[in-house]
Amino acid sequence: MVSFSSLEFLFRFLPVFLGIYFAVPAKYRESSLLLGSIIFYAVGEPVFILALILCTLVNYYFGMEIWKLGIGFEIHGWQKKKRNSLMIQAVVLDTAVLIVFKCLAVFVDSSLLPVGISFYIFKMISFQADFIRGEIWSKPSFRQTAVYFTMFPQIVQGPIMRYHEGDFEHEKHVSLEQLEEGLAYFVMGLGMKALLADRLAILWKDLQMIGFQSISTPLAWLGAFGYSLQLYFDFWGYSLMASGLLVMLGYPFVENFNHPYASRSISEFYRRWHMTLGSWFRDYVYIPMGGSRGRKPRIVFNLALVWILTGLWHGNGFNYLIWGGILGLFIILEKLFLGNMLKKIPAAGNIYVLALIPLTWVVFAITDLKKLGIYFSRLFPFMGGPGIAVNQQDIITYGMNYGIYFIVGIVLCIPAVFKFVDKHKKNPITVLALALVFWASVYFLSSSAGNPFMYLNF
Repeated sequence: MVSFSSLEFLFRFLPVFLGIYFAVPAKYRESSLLLGSIIFYAVGEPVFILALILCTLVNYYFGMEIWKLGIGFEIHGWQKKKRNSLMIQAVVLDTAVLIVFKCLAVFVDSSLLPVGISFYIFKMISFQADFIRGEIWSKPSFRQTAVYFTMFPQIVQGPIMRYHEGDFEHEKHVSLEQLEEGLAYFVMGLGMKALLADRLAILWKDLQMIGFQSISTPLAWLGAFGYSLQLYFDFWGYSLMASGLLVMLGYPFVENFNHPYASRSISEFYRRWHMTLGSWFRDYVYIPMGGSRGRKPRIVFNLALVWILTGLWHGNGFNYLIWGGILGLFIILEKLFLGNMLKKIPAAGNIYVLALIPLTWVVFAITDLKKLGIYFSRLFPFMGGPGIAVNQQDIITYGMNYGIYFIVGIVLCIPAVFKFVDKHKKNPITVLALALVFWASVYFLSSSAGNPFMYLNF
C-alpha cells in the first residue's frame, strides 16, 4: 500500500486511520501517526521497513549527540568542531546507505531499492545539517523525530519537508475545517493523477508500442508535450495529495509546485518545479560549496556539480546524466549572460521554456540511447534517421483522441485558473465539482490496472 491513488488506500487505510487519528486525544496523535506510518510502509515494503527503522535510530542518535554539544546558545570552538565532525559522520553514513541501495538496484536487482529511500534519506541529512545551521531550537524527542522521518504522507515521494517546518513541538489540534481543506487538495491531486496524467500516459505508451521510427514529426512533438504534461500532473497531483493529507492531520501545507510552465527561464522553471528538492540541493549542496559567491569558474563548477548530482539522483541510466547536464548547461548560460537577454523580452522567455523543457523531458523519459536518437530524428527530420516510412496522418487520429486532455492540461497550467479554484474551493459549486472529480477518478482507477506515481522510481 504505497500509492495514494489505490482503492485500498482510499477506502481502507485512509478512512480507518483518520477515524482513529481524530478520535484519540491530541497527546496521542503523534503516536497514532507513527504507528500508522510504519504500518503503511511495512505493507508495501515488509523487508525494507527494517532499513527505515535502523536509519531512524542512527540519525536520532547522531542528532542527540550534536544537541549535547550545544544548540541555540554560545558554544566553544572545540564543540563546534565536534558538532561538525558528528554531522559529517551522519551525512556520510546516510549517503553511503543511499549509494549502496542504488548500486544494488543497478547491478543486482531493481527490486532491491526501497521505495522512497531517496526522500527519507534527504530528510535525515537535512535534520543533521539543520542542527548546525541553527534551524532546530528545541530538543526533539525520539517520537517527534521518528514521526518526521516516517510520516506516511511524505515517506514515498516527498515533498521533502524540513523538521522545523512541521512544528513538531506542539500537539496537533485538528478540526473539520482542516479536514475539509485538506480533502479538497487531496481530491484535486487525485483528479490530476487519474483523469489527466494516467490518460496522457496511454499516449506515450502507444508511441512506444508503435515504435519511434514509425511516427511522424507532428506526432513526435505531440508525444513530447504530452509526456511533459503527464509528468507534471502526475507529480503535482501527488504533491497536492500529500500536502492535503498533512493539512488534514494538522500540519502545514507544503508547496512543491508553483506553475512552472509559466516560467521565463530554465532557472525559474526549476525554482518552481519540485521546489522542496530544488531548495534541498540549493541549501545543502550548492550554498555549502560556495554558491554564487565566488568567481565565475567556481560558480560554473558548483552549478555543474549540482546538476550532475541531480541527474544521478533521478536514475541510473546514462540518459539521466545527459538530462542533468543539459539543464545544468542552460542554467549556467542563463547565469552568465542568457538570463539578462531573456528578461528584456519576457515573451521570448516563455517560448524558450515551452520549447526546450519538453525536449529535456524526452531525454529524461527514454533510457535507451539508440531509441532516444531515433526520437530526436523524428522531432528534427533534418537530423536524418532510419528512413522507415511513416503515416503522416497519425497526428490527426491522436490529436482527436487526446485533444481534450491537452486542452484541460494547458488550462490548468495557467496560474490564474488554479488560484481561482483554490480561492473558491469551499464554494458549493466547487465542492460539487470536486465530488464529481473524486468519483470519476475512482471509476477510472477501478476500471484499470492502475498506474503508480512516476516518482516512486526515485
